[in-house]
Amino acid sequence: MGDMDPHIFAVAEEAYKQMARDERNQSIIVSGESGAGKTVSAKYAMRYFATVSGSASEANVEEKVLASNPIMESIGNAKTTRNDNSSRFGKYIEIGFDKRYRIIGANMRTYLLEKSRVVFQAEEERNYHIFYQLCASAKLPEFKMLRLGNADDFNYTQQGGSPVIEGVDDAKEMAHTRQACTLLGISESHQMGIFRILAGILHLGNVGFTSRDADSCTIPPKHEPLCIFCDLMGVDYEEMCHWLCHRKLATATETYIKPISKLQATNARDALAKHIYAKLFNWIVDNVNQALHSAVKQHSFIGVLDIYGFETFEINSFEQFCINYANEKLQQQFNMHVFKLEQEEYMKEQIPWTLIDFYDNQPCINLIESKLGILDLLDEECKMPKGTDDTWAQKLYNTHLNKCTLFEKPRLSNKAFIIQHFADKVEYQCEGFLEKNKDTVFEEQIKVLKLSKFKMLPELFQDDEKAISPTSATSSGRTPLTRTPAKPTKGRPGQMAKEHKKTVGHQFRNSLHLLMETLNATTPHYVRCIKPNDFKFPFTFDEKRAVQQLRACGVLETIRISAAGFPSRWTYQEFFSRYRVLMKQKDVLSDRKQTCKNVLEKLILDKDKYQFGKTKIFFRAGQVAYLEKLRADKLRAACIRIQKTIRGWLLRKKYLRMRKAAITVQRYVRGYQARCYAKFLRRTKAATIIQKYWRMFVVCRRYKIRRAATIVLQSYLRGFLARNRYRKILREHKAVIIQKRVRGWLARTHYKRSMHAIIYLQCCFRRMMAKRELKKLKIEARSVERYKKLHIGMENKIMQLQRKVDEQNKDYKCLVEKLTNLEGIYNSETEKLRSDLERLQLSEEEAKVATGRVLSLQEEIAKLRKDLEQTRSEKKCIEERADQYKQETEQLVSNLKEENTLLKQEKEALNHRIVEQAKEMTETMEKKLVEETKQLELDLNDERLRYQNLLNEFSRLEERYDDLKEEMTLMVHVPKPGHKRTDSTHSSNESEYTFSSEIAEMEDIPSRTEEPSEKKVPLDMSLFLKLQKRVTELEQEKQVMQDELDRKEEQVLRSKAKEEERPQIRGAELEYESLKRQELESENKKLKNELNELRKALSEKSAPEVTAPGAPAYRVLMEQLTSVSEELDVRKEEVLILRSQLVSQKEAIQPKDDKNTMTDSTILLEDVQKMKDKGEIAQAYIGLKETNRLLESQLQSQKRSHENEAEALRGEIQSLKEENNRQQQLLAQNLQLPPEARIEASLQHEITRLTNENLDLMEQLEKQDKTVRKLKKQLKVFAKKIGELEVGQMENISPGQIIDEPIRPVNIPRKEKDFQGMLEYKKEDEQKLVKNLILELKPRGVAVNLIPGLPAYILFMCVRHADYLNDDQKVRSLLTSTINSIKKVLKKRGDDFETVSFWLSNTCRFLHCLKQYSGEEGFMKHNTSRQNEHCLTNFDLAEYRQVLSDLAIQIYQQLVRVLENILQPMIVSGMLEHETIQGVSGVKPTGLRKRTSSIADEGTYTLDSILRQLNSFHSVMCQHGMDPELIKQVVKQMFYIVGAITLNNLLLRKDMCSWSKGMQIRYNVSQLEEWLRDKNLMNSGAKETLEPLIQAAQLLQVKKKTDDDAEAICSMCNALTTAQIVKVLNLYTPVNEFEERVSVSFIRTIQMRLRDRKDSPQLLMDAKHIFPVTFPFNPSSLALETIQIPASLGLGFISRV
Repeated sequence: MGDMDPHIFAVAEEAYKQMARDERNQSIIVSGESGAGKTVSAKYAMRYFATVSGSASEANVEEKVLASNPIMESIGNAKTTRNDNSSRFGKYIEIGFDKRYRIIGANMRTYLLEKSRVVFQAEEERNYHIFYQLCASAKLPEFKMLRLGNADDFNYTQQGGSPVIEGVDDAKEMAHTRQACTLLGISESHQMGIFRILAGILHLGNVGFTSRDADSCTIPPKHEPLCIFCDLMGVDYEEMCHWLCHRKLATATETYIKPISKLQATNARDALAKHIYAKLFNWIVDNVNQALHSAVKQHSFIGVLDIYGFETFEINSFEQFCINYANEKLQQQFNMHVFKLEQEEYMKEQIPWTLIDFYDNQPCINLIESKLGILDLLDEECKMPKGTDDTWAQKLYNTHLNKCTLFEKPRLSNKAFIIQHFADKVEYQCEGFLEKNKDTVFEEQIKVLKLSKFKMLPELFQDDEKAISPTSATSSGRTPLTRTPAKPTKGRPGQMAKEHKKTVGHQFRNSLHLLMETLNATTPHYVRCIKPNDFKFPFTFDEKRAVQQLRACGVLETIRISAAGFPSRWTYQEFFSRYRVLMKQKDVLSDRKQTCKNVLEKLILDKDKYQFGKTKIFFRAGQVAYLEKLRADKLRAACIRIQKTIRGWLLRKKYLRMRKAAITVQRYVRGYQARCYAKFLRRTKAATIIQKYWRMFVVCRRYKIRRAATIVLQSYLRGFLARNRYRKILREHKAVIIQKRVRGWLARTHYKRSMHAIIYLQCCFRRMMAKRELKKLKIEARSVERYKKLHIGMENKIMQLQRKVDEQNKDYKCLVEKLTNLEGIYNSETEKLRSDLERLQLSEEEAKVATGRVLSLQEEIAKLRKDLEQTRSEKKCIEERADQYKQETEQLVSNLKEENTLLKQEKEALNHRIVEQAKEMTETMEKKLVEETKQLELDLNDERLRYQNLLNEFSRLEERYDDLKEEMTLMVHVPKPGHKRTDSTHSSNESEYTFSSEIAEMEDIPSRTEEPSEKKVPLDMSLFLKLQKRVTELEQEKQVMQDELDRKEEQVLRSKAKEEERPQIRGAELEYESLKRQELESENKKLKNELNELRKALSEKSAPEVTAPGAPAYRVLMEQLTSVSEELDVRKEEVLILRSQLVSQKEAIQPKDDKNTMTDSTILLEDVQKMKDKGEIAQAYIGLKETNRLLESQLQSQKRSHENEAEALRGEIQSLKEENNRQQQLLAQNLQLPPEARIEASLQHEITRLTNENLDLMEQLEKQDKTVRKLKKQLKVFAKKIGELEVGQMENISPGQIIDEPIRPVNIPRKEKDFQGMLEYKKEDEQKLVKNLILELKPRGVAVNLIPGLPAYILFMCVRHADYLNDDQKVRSLLTSTINSIKKVLKKRGDDFETVSFWLSNTCRFLHCLKQYSGEEGFMKHNTSRQNEHCLTNFDLAEYRQVLSDLAIQIYQQLVRVLENILQPMIVSGMLEHETIQGVSGVKPTGLRKRTSSIADEGTYTLDSILRQLNSFHSVMCQHGMDPELIKQVVKQMFYIVGAITLNNLLLRKDMCSWSKGMQIRYNVSQLEEWLRDKNLMNSGAKETLEPLIQAAQLLQVKKKTDDDAEAICSMCNALTTAQIVKVLNLYTPVNEFEERVSVSFIRTIQMRLRDRKDSPQLLMDAKHIFPVTFPFNPSSLALETIQIPASLGLGFISRV
């Protein structure tokens, strides 16, 4: 019981078991405040006993015991402000048991019924339930005679104003009450009698009185309520009317009748009603006890005490006093049992024990019941003739006030007193105490009722000779005290006088004593009911109120003593007799005590669980139950052994008989069946032979007839068809000859006519165009002045803007000068204040010296006073001097005080300034801290970028490995001599790894080539983790070498700083060469772009021709070619960077003298010596040297290739120059000719130029045709290889995979159980799961119809089930297959944005699920309790989370590449070439050749095209449920690509560098920013990536003349490098004559100002750069058990768990 939560059944079970085990009577004491649930707890305890024990007879006694509850609740319970079903009486029910512990009967004792509630109820309270039940059932036919109505019609039921209890139907409760009465044997007549009496009480309450004078009153004649009362009670109306308004007084000599006042009559009526109800209550209790009484001898009993709880109301009277007195007695009994007796027994048995303090309420009980206590004084005052409540209150104050600490007097009342009870302080009003204690009723009214014709009513007032219990009617305080005449009546005068002397308080005290004796004679069990709140609110728990109740009733001390005590105990003999079964024969000794000790040491290993006393063994809670379990197990085992032996013998005999009979039956049946089967086989064989021959004959005859007919038909038909075919061929041949001749003549005629017309039109058109051109040139030569006039206004505006800028710069300089002046003034003031502070400190020291002088003078004055007696003559003069000196000192002290205040003020001012300076310092420190954190974030991003680049390189190597393996398999399956393709990227990858990684790669090559024909094995995760670990080690070695290289560079920079006399000419030349080299690189990239365009055109031309068989192979070849070219570009850029670093190092080392070289060599030797101390660093240094050698060799090869390209470019430039010269010569010649001859010469020149271009294009077309034919042959070869591979793969597939699955039967859905969020699949279905869920899944349908991330949830639920089964092989296989399948899908459909976005979203969701359900506390903060139950239990998948994170990084990088491929054709056209603002560009700059775009004019992209594409990307990512943070990173990467490509093209195109184009770019950028605002992505960092482009556009628009302009440009363009700024200024081209080019001096000024800036020398931005990606943890609120798997996925073989 101690191991479980508190429950009333546990207490009842413990009492029942102890009664059966210890054979002692038990009692359950239910206590607590009013409304805490005592009545309900007692009912449940009784229900438990009735259910567990049953009855010994067929009378169903347990049902009668339970049936007593509704009756007692209806007549004894009522609604109060604290409780809707409050017990207004106490009861103690003894449930009797026989020797077999079955219920045989019960007996009930009642205590102190609250009779005052019958006639008075407070607000929001009710009378007893039975009255409202009668009123609710008044319409029943059997109740019509009672003439009842609504409860509001009666005075006794409408005073509280709350006749209805919420949730309670009084009519149904009345039916339950009547049913219970019937079950208890109360007949229908008696039930109706009870209801008549109760109805009469209600009508009696409506009887009204009218006053005749102050001392008399009357009842109106034929008063209806009184008539109904008399009819129901069967009494005389006149008699009852008379004695309600009069009373009889008896003196020593005579008796006389006296009228009473209206108030006295009302009180007498109420007293009569209370007395009738009390008598009826006693009668019902007696009848219930008679029904529950048993003739069988009672062996033991269990008592259930349900007594009123502690009560405190706003007005507390005599009833609350008695109730709280009873609770004090019960609390004392609890303390005696739990604390006093328990601890005394421990001490008596000499058990080690520490006494526990507890609250003893004996002083409170003494205050109430001791001599001269409250009850004694109350009884004494009742005996006084003129005793009143006021005199009794004064006696209480005189006796107990200031003498007893538990008794207090209220401050504002003299008719009340306060008692400090164990639960709380309670204030009692003295009014009514005496009257309720006397409990008087007029005897004449009782006599009238005794003479009633209604037989049941006189029975209530009979004096019972025999009491049912020690606390029967006379002892329970319900027998009224009547005032009788002085003459003694007949009968038992002595007994009647004795009864009249007993007051209600005296009777209640005696009944409590008897109850305590009963409880002390039993073993008590306590149920403490705690009230959650004082307002009857559901689901509201007041912690302070509960703690107050626990502390008041001693539960806290009970817990302490229970934890430390021994609740169970046995004597040694009882223990031996009970548990002899658990002992062996050798354990039994003559000394019972020693035997018990030996057995307990074996049975209970923990010695703290029991203690040995002198005569008893003490056990802690739960140990006796443990011993009982061992005893029951031992007896059960013995019983089972006996049962199994007997049952086995009986069943064996039965089995042998049945077996023998079955064998006999089988023998005969099998013989009969065999004979029948042989007969059937003979008949079947004969019938088959007959059928065979007959069918053969019929079929042969039919076949011969049909064959002959068919041959005849075929011969005639074939002849007819051959003749028709011959005639048709002859006609077609003749028609073709005729058509050929006619079409040739028509074509020649049309061609001649067309050529003649075309030549004529060309001549006319060219003549017209030449005339227009001549006219335009003449007009332009004349209209220059007009253009100047038009642009005068613009120049004025520009000049005004320049003046404004100059004025602002001047104001800025003035403000700066003022700020410097103020700083100087501030510094001077601070110095001045410091000097003043020092001066004041000196003056303060002087003041201290002066005060010391004052003290010395005072001492001299004391000496002079001593000498005053000797020098009286000099007294006056000394006093005058002393007064004068005193004034001077006082003045000096006042001056010092003033100076001290001034010093304090100055000190406070200085402190204030110091505080301000400290604030400024803290602000600067915070700024520095912010900068340092930003730097750390940048370093972290660099590390992430480095790691993700390594992952990218690893994935690329992995793809290359797969490609090589596939090629090896192709070579093995289709061996062909001659053509063998080698990977062109092999040589370029060597520079990415150290020497050790190259060796490892060389070692891996043989292992790759050993098994080329085997099926491709999926990637092993353990191998991947090893490779990842190796990558981290290489990264660490690279970091060490990078640190060493940085240190060397710092040394070189220090030596370079000492050489300040180097000429600057070399620097200018180097800059010129670098610019020249950059221009060559840009031209090289242009050529490559044109090559790419040719490839695209080739692919577009060849696409319709190369269709089904060769198209996939051709795409593979083109993808490999593009990847090779891209990688070659990356390698060339890296080589250029390394080359620039090597050149700079050589230039820094060459001018040093021998001394410096010696010092450098010594430094290097020292560094090498340090590195030798560490073996690993030495190996890294050797690897670095080897890498440098490889880099040098690659650098040389790249240098040679670069020189070749430069030579080719120089040749091309030379040819272009020659062409330009020739064009100029022709132009000069044409200008010298007359106009007509000039036009003809220009036309002739144009014809020759077009002819040459046509010839060149024809040559290129022939070359492309040859290339196409060659590629077609290769495609056919590859198509054959692919077909053979597919056949080989189909042969390797098992037949079970080829056969279609049977159609699954449709099952009728039924209600499913509570799922655990897991999916179960078989091991052999893993490939099918991966195929349906990953390889063949279409993202579009999933994104539209299903929840986002559904594949990730399904995979994780499968992983959960494998984890639940603790199957590590299944987990590893599933995760490995999933990762490899995702890689396959991305490799196959890697150029589809929806596919890549879909799997990026699902991979991230799968990663988040592994984190969310990993069981780590950091990831479980946002989970629900149900989600925490779904966490993984057996495996830690942290390593697989890292693998999935790496896979997500690879998918993200692939997504970025797809975005770049889609956006790249749009960016230049939409951001630069297209005019979003019409008319801004104006006239094109002269002297620039027109650039051709790769897209036709009809398909030119605009800014709206880019925005539509961005919207498409954003909507797809949102549909796939991608994390918002990840979407922000993708958008940032997209905007970086747009900005980088736009800026690079701007730097390479001279025609784009103008003022109008800058305005166009800024407008386009603002549109992109508006798109970000619409999508709520302004905080994604995408806007910052466009900052270089924005600054370049601003650079095109600002003024570029003066030094102030140069300063403004340097401060504005902080996101552009020096090379980019200089390039833009060089390319700046004015659109019209009023703009000027940027001067060379201005560009040099910019270079001088930017020379200290440390930025990259690279001109172009890296458009391939990918920002490091992060995947913030994003838990899902979706419950796994609610996920449904749609049938469209084809996962029917998976079942939910």
